[in-house]
Amino acid sequence: MSTVQPEGARSPDGDSEAYEVVFAAADGVGEDVVRMTRTSAAGPGGHPVYEDATGIVRAEISSGGEVRVLATGGGQEPARVLRARAVT
Repeated sequence: MSTVQPEGARSPDGDSEAYEVVFAAADGVGEDVVRMTRTSAAGPGGHPVYEDATGIVRAEISSGGEVRVLATGGGQEPARVLRARAVT
């Protein structure tokens, strides 16, 4: 889980419309940043689901700042989330 900064554009229910989610790089050096926008779906915890432009990277992000990466294909091993920040 990662803590989300409470800033950025908000929907009527108080959740941000977009986040930048920062993952540990696959090679263990540096970071990978993925911009994710809100979808109409809700995740297993009932929070909004966000996805990248390809639809491959999906995550449930709560208004309290918890991030749960959701698998979109078989055999997928989600990278570790370092942090997420709301996009204004």
